[in-house]
Amino acid sequence: MGNGAKIVALANQKGGVGKTTTAINLAASVALLGRKVLVVDSDPQGNTSSGLGVSRANGGTHLYHCFMGEAETKAVVQPVPGFKKLSVLPTHIDLIGVEVELMTAVKRERYLGNLLADVRQEYDYIFIDCPPSLGLLTINALTAADTVLIPLQCEYFALEGLSQLVRTIRLVKNSYNRDLAIEGLLLTMYDGRNKLTHQVVTEVKNHFQGRVYDTVIPRNVRLSEAPSHGQAAIVYDKRSSGALSYYQLGKEFLRKQPKLATKEEGKP
Repeated sequence: MGNGAKIVALANQKGGVGKTTTAINLAASVALLGRKVLVVDSDPQGNTSSGLGVSRANGGTHLYHCFMGEAETKAVVQPVPGFKKLSVLPTHIDLIGVEVELMTAVKRERYLGNLLADVRQEYDYIFIDCPPSLGLLTINALTAADTVLIPLQCEYFALEGLSQLVRTIRLVKNSYNRDLAIEGLLLTMYDGRNKLTHQVVTEVKNHFQGRVYDTVIPRNVRLSEAPSHGQAAIVYDKRSSGALSYYQLGKEFLRKQPKLATKEEGKP
């Protein structure tokens, strides 16, 4: 990984699958496991920014200004309170305007990648939280990324929108980013008592052999409460099943990386 951080986009155009919850809590866990992490909030709703306690309306600059060339990425990145190794590139509802403003721009799909080139050397991992759509912001994230992590809710229609996302990933791979790969699929909102949940898990595992994380994320009230306190679950209630699952996921995620990426191997 000579060119700095590995960039992982979290994408699923279906809303409500735990994508932002995963961006916040996986990034927090990987940072607690000793890696230097940046979270890029590329969803105009700004829930990742606020869920990490970084105000999206701080009167200062945010991702939109970077896209418009009005601010440098380094100047916009903010540290996450309570973490030594976690930072966030915050966003604002203005980011919606990017889709329109860049409509006629040359190489408009490469803007985000160029913005991150500025800071890539400073981190081990960069996680991008994509909006729940397959528009220009998501295309930018997929063009900038090395891999895509797909959160999937354990419910009947889980696989329904997935073929569309896989098509988009293929399109980006063929047109803009031939090295793009699927990092893994994460099953969220798991309820072990529900028979349907088990069917979904089996179906997803058959469909994406070897690509599905062993760690599953349970339905957990503490996971839903944490963002309103501006905290990752692992800070809000580290003993909750949600926090423990994401910490487990952080370990599994790092275990699956090439050895060269884990610079601090051997440290607790």
